[in-house]
Amino acid sequence: MLIGAAFVSVGLEIFLVPNNIIDGGVVGISIIMSHLTSLPLGIFLLLLNLPFLFLGYKQIGKTFAVSTLISVLFMSIGTSLLHPVPPLTIDPLLASVFGGIILGIGVGLVIRSGGSLDGTEIVAILLNKKTPFSVGEVVMFFNLFILASAGFVFGWDHAMYSLIAYFIAYKMIDITIEGFDESKSVWIISDNYKEIGDALLSRLGRGVTYLNGEGGFSGGEKRVIFCVITRLEEAKLKSIVEEHDTSAFLAIGNIHDVKGGRFKKKDIH
Repeated sequence: MLIGAAFVSVGLEIFLVPNNIIDGGVVGISIIMSHLTSLPLGIFLLLLNLPFLFLGYKQIGKTFAVSTLISVLFMSIGTSLLHPVPPLTIDPLLASVFGGIILGIGVGLVIRSGGSLDGTEIVAILLNKKTPFSVGEVVMFFNLFILASAGFVFGWDHAMYSLIAYFIAYKMIDITIEGFDESKSVWIISDNYKEIGDALLSRLGRGVTYLNGEGGFSGGEKRVIFCVITRLEEAKLKSIVEEHDTSAFLAIGNIHDVKGGRFKKKDIH
């Protein structure tokens, strides 16, 4: 969690802030306020997050609030210590790309550790329970206004660079949280289910489960193959299915977490 907060501090003070590029949420508002008032960024990062921390403590839980407070404190201190350090680049495009990467990794590490660095995420979690909008949609709604405001403060070219940094950070958060070996659920319907299942066992090293199904149109009995793979194994699985049945029905979806069973990959001999 502290390593993640340190990464965020580096991404902000060494790349984004010196080039007038902002992130979304409370961090983005803090950068704008720091620019307009000439006060240290760390002060706004802490003060603007405090109301949301109190809200998170009341509505989500003590552990989450304490973890978030520690992360925000460490991030605020880190930005203050790094403020005198000169930026590594004054090219806004390079700053957007590398600042977004480092920022996204840092935020992802904090989230994986059970904390948060931005109060808007807390609001999004609470609104998600009372509105039909997802957490991601609520956060995006807030950030569109924040990123747009950067155009009035820093100029529209910097607002566009900020959008690039935000998008890269958003993707890096996903990769950091889920990892490159993101799990995927696979559903296969085929008359050659036995051959496909055996091939997945022997060539891919993944366990499979056979389920009984019934065709909604034909009314005939069907066998469904279910298994869980990683993102890196998806192409190999598709080729195995294609070899045994070119007309097989194949559905693949993302899974956020896998526990129990025999998900651990077997050795392939």
